[in-house]
Amino acid sequence: MNRRNLIKGFGLGITAGTLGILSKSDEVLANEYAKATKGLPALKITNVKAILTAPQRIRLCVVKVETSEPGLYGLGCATFNQRPLPVVAAVDKYLNPFAKGRDVDNIEDMWQNAYTSSYWRNGPILNNALSGLDQALWDIKGKRANMPVYQLLGGKCRFAVDCYTHCGGRDFAQTERSVRRAMEEGFRHIRIQLGGYGSPHLSKTPAFKEAGFGLPSDSLMEPGPYVRATVKMFEHIRKACGEKVELLHDIHERIPPIQAINLIKKLEQFHPFFIEDPFAPEDNGYFKLLRQQTSVPIAMGELFNNPHEWTGLITERLIDFIRVHISQIGGLSVARKLAALCEWFNVRTAWHGPGDVSPVGHAANAHLDLAVSNFGIQEAVRFNDKTREVFPGSPTVKNGYMYVNEAPGFGVDIDEKLAAKYPLPDHPGYWSPVRRSDGTAVRP
Repeated sequence: MNRRNLIKGFGLGITAGTLGILSKSDEVLANEYAKATKGLPALKITNVKAILTAPQRIRLCVVKVETSEPGLYGLGCATFNQRPLPVVAAVDKYLNPFAKGRDVDNIEDMWQNAYTSSYWRNGPILNNALSGLDQALWDIKGKRANMPVYQLLGGKCRFAVDCYTHCGGRDFAQTERSVRRAMEEGFRHIRIQLGGYGSPHLSKTPAFKEAGFGLPSDSLMEPGPYVRATVKMFEHIRKACGEKVELLHDIHERIPPIQAINLIKKLEQFHPFFIEDPFAPEDNGYFKLLRQQTSVPIAMGELFNNPHEWTGLITERLIDFIRVHISQIGGLSVARKLAALCEWFNVRTAWHGPGDVSPVGHAANAHLDLAVSNFGIQEAVRFNDKTREVFPGSPTVKNGYMYVNEAPGFGVDIDEKLAAKYPLPDHPGYWSPVRRSDGTAVRP
């Protein structure tokens, strides 16, 4: 007798009991019922460790949580590309002894206690380490239930995850060719940039280099040439490629807030799908002024760590897409709550998903994308063959849609021996300085 029929049979047995016709097998049936309904056996965490690898020369950090059941483990993304080594220390030296011996099933309890265990919280190092632990526990939960994680979150709201890709060039013609190639590949949403963030190649040789200020590798970015070129780029691409493609753009917080507002107002005529990061998180107060002057959809949140950075923007309806890096805010447990908050205020999701998110992290993004009703768009990524070998089961992109496999959990594994063959680059990985002509540092 299977579990379902056993439970059904026990229900009939209870009915019979109320009628006074209990059989001699009732006690046996009750014992079997108790076994069938007691749930999964308790499992404990036996080890938590960080794994570093860089098959695409990008510093990836994955957390592996091992359990008391041999062969059962979970993986989570803790990638902080610019500061990976402190994350490793946080995982191995602090979260590992914290988590050992705890119940793998109590994810929320684990998260809340790990979150406050250092007393001070919401820093990117702790949040990324905690995200790795949290996502790994969700991965284990899915494997225990024999379900993909999206099923644990309520099941699919869509058949696949619509994505945008990145296109650009040093001039309008190159950018147009890049856009057309992406459209041929099936992408319906395309982010366009002219020569990288801030179009630094449009600016003249900076005075700070002539003065010997800073490092030779420091780059220049001046607002004026960038703003003028961006408006012309949108005009060119819209005329060349028509209205069938949705166009996105990332200001990347590199120009003064008032200039960002003026730029977005000028871009409104070209109907952008969204404009990303017009202001640095320190300048969130400018969003009210922006909203008063334009209806262009705004995406924000890539640099957010703290709930207080996004709560007001959402509840006051000052943004249209939340753009957080899921590992940066502490994992899937936080992201699903954030998505629920956004739903109540008509804000859609657009999780950060560049190359410096591991395949495990991209899978976490996609599983949540599949399950939330207020999904907006997902940043696409192209994994090389080496990355797919290290991470079997990685999400795939076809015709502009991202797909996950149907394996239990996130469906992504790691080959640790192969991962070890791709050590981190020697370069420490800090964000390269960008300056104005006089040498003033520009925020990313």
